[in-house]
Amino acid sequence: MLALDLDASGHAILPALLTPAQCAGLAALYPQTARFRSRIVMARHGFGQGEYQYFGYPLPPLLQALRESLYAQLAPLANRWHTQMRIATRYPPTLAAFLARCHGAGQCRPTPLILKYGEGDYNCLHQDLYGEHVFPLQVAILLSRPQCDFTGGEFVMTETGPGLTRADVVPLGQGDAVVFAVNQRPVAGIRGMRRVALRHGVSRLLSGDRYTVGLIFHDAL
Repeated sequence: MLALDLDASGHAILPALLTPAQCAGLAALYPQTARFRSRIVMARHGFGQGEYQYFGYPLPPLLQALRESLYAQLAPLANRWHTQMRIATRYPPTLAAFLARCHGAGQCRPTPLILKYGEGDYNCLHQDLYGEHVFPLQVAILLSRPQCDFTGGEFVMTETGPGLTRADVVPLGQGDAVVFAVNQRPVAGIRGMRRVALRHGVSRLLSGDRYTVGLIFHDAL
């Protein structure tokens, strides 16, 4: 089902990937600055409004386990997509092997993060590309409760390509994860497979606070 949904629309929902207690525990890490390598205030960089922090290594055990297990599930799909798009890069079966490739190219900074949004905050449409080595799929997990902790703040994706412009709003509940394409994906066309470009973001929060975990599988320069 995961691969079918990703092939069809470039994203797929993993319902209840985390329990409410796990969500609350991760959100509670945000003030613990020693766990993070850097903090980004979006408005300073034109990224939107809100802020996020990148974890340092070692990651919290729950996130380390999720990053490893999700990578292993997604690597075969990533390889198939690259075959369909005629891209030579292939991905090893384990996250450790892929990160060794990243680190050998100088991409050594961890990329898993927590994002924090308050009333009026939003995230501009973007792609999370941090160097030469990019894994073509990533994961976002909603830690807060829609319509209770916050309103607004929907996860949004766009696809653009020859003859295609589309936007999707992806509904998420607390603990749900969305797996989505980082940069591009293959789409069947009249003349065979073609590439479409994807971007993702978060619409403006109307009220409350929204926390999200982002799991990116490639590390950064």
